[in-house]
Amino acid sequence: MSIYFYARFDFSWIMFFILLLSPDLSMFGYAVDKRTGAIVYNIFHSYIVPIILILLALIIANNLLLAIGIIWVAHIGMDRTAGYGLKYPADFKDTHLQRVG
Repeated sequence: MSIYFYARFDFSWIMFFILLLSPDLSMFGYAVDKRTGAIVYNIFHSYIVPIILILLALIIANNLLLAIGIIWVAHIGMDRTAGYGLKYPADFKDTHLQRVG
């Protein structure tokens, strides 16, 4: 659905591919410790923040924020499809969907 809406709004595909993996930068939270890493990762990989961003973008008519929100939702959907879920503090590989790896 994200790709459909992104295409429907005719946003830049270059921006899409550049930003698609940017939420994974949140993994750097694991450099502090597992608990902090899980919290930071989960903030960037839960749907609530990008949905709020999309709603805000629609309210204020800001296409850049809308594009970023849609890309963010696409990233989360891609991760869920691949079996990557929200992280538990015990280990990066422990997710709410399965144990990865």
